Amino acid sequence: MPSLKVVSLGCSKNTVDSEVISGNVKRAGWTIVREESPRAADVVLINTCGFILDAKQESVDAILAETVRKNRRKKGKVFVMGCLVQRHGEELKREIPDVDAWFGVNDPQAVVDAVLESHVDADATVRRLSTPSHYAYLKVSEGCNRQCAFCAIPLIRGKHVSRPVEEILKEAAKLVDEGVKELILVAQDLTYYGMDLYGRREIAELVRRLCRIDGLHWVRLQYLYPHAFPQDLLEVMREEPKVCRYVDIPLQHIDSRILKSMARSTTKEQTLSLLADFRQALPDAAFRTTLITGFPGEDAAAFEDLAEFVRAFKFDRLGVFPYSREEGTPAYDRGETVPEAEKERRAQAIMDLQEEISYEANQARVGKTYEVLIDRIEGEFYVGRTEYDSPEVDNEVLIRVDSADLAPGEFHQVKIVAAEAFDLYGELAE
Repeated sequence: MPSLKVVSLGCSKNTVDSEVISGNVKRAGWTIVREESPRAADVVLINTCGFILDAKQESVDAILAETVRKNRRKKGKVFVMGCLVQRHGEELKREIPDVDAWFGVNDPQAVVDAVLESHVDADATVRRLSTPSHYAYLKVSEGCNRQCAFCAIPLIRGKHVSRPVEEILKEAAKLVDEGVKELILVAQDLTYYGMDLYGRREIAELVRRLCRIDGLHWVRLQYLYPHAFPQDLLEVMREEPKVCRYVDIPLQHIDSRILKSMARSTTKEQTLSLLADFRQALPDAAFRTTLITGFPGEDAAAFEDLAEFVRAFKFDRLGVFPYSREEGTPAYDRGETVPEAEKERRAQAIMDLQEEISYEANQARVGKTYEVLIDRIEGEFYVGRTEYDSPEVDNEVLIRVDSADLAPGEFHQVKIVAAEAFDLYGELAE
């Protein structure tokens, strides 16, 4: 039986694309080899990321590693797809001729046909999960209509394209039937969902309908763009018990001058007002954001404005990236006004602040009891999450294996007994 291995890099949207391809190839009778398996496969497919320089390098390294393995074995094929190919396909073809086939984005059908060497209608709702079987990412749209000055996503993925509501609900119901208990909604701009199909934002109604699926326990929303945030979605987040109290809102900066330069369509005052609305509607929610340091024009005063904002708001979760100058983006021709070392220093300064904030927040959770979803067993611990934490990027709850008999995919009431900056330690409270 022929076999396929998929190496999926980059964001959760890439993960979904990889799972759709794996699912349709598996349905055609192929064996799917897990990414971490040492076993060789007849076809290795690398789904690349082309967002920033570090991600590009990781993708190139993965391609080179697989072509070396193929040439050493003198058998098998290497296919490459995704954002890096969409952006730099011609250059890659010249530099890495040992790749057997190249594919851009938004066309899983072509990839499935090439792997199978025949045409089989690909179904976007057929997936082979690469996550633990109890949670899955659910992509509701592709592309982005925003023109943020630093971002290459519209160049790579194109304009915003929403999936039809019924298709999303069909996929969600199928995933829940297969054992998924947490659906994590992802899109480049989740709040814009529906505008192209229905002429209005339909994300609130979509979430309401997802919450009606029997057997689904949590619905998590990721990437809530702050500009023109739909108030009806905020109401759904407040009213629906299945919606995690988790606000993932990538702000990128707080200084109004930098926000304008970034083309973020918002100001400091508007951002603070929106965050106040969230805090009022969802007083117990965890807030996550991402920030950029060293964007062209960020002087010492603008950076201090950002640092003071982080100190004052006290995000529960925070990621920060030094500005990466990306060819083709509106900011590219502005050059670099902040030296690379200073960008890195500022990013580290924000993370040092956040570590203190996270430690204090976690200490405040000691003695409290939370519902925890068990994700996996790792060494001496069961590893789980509360509704305030998304997988792979946020806090985890560690419970000693010798203290209870638990299994991945189960929900349990857990009392927090100790805490570090990014981990909580608990014991069963049932």
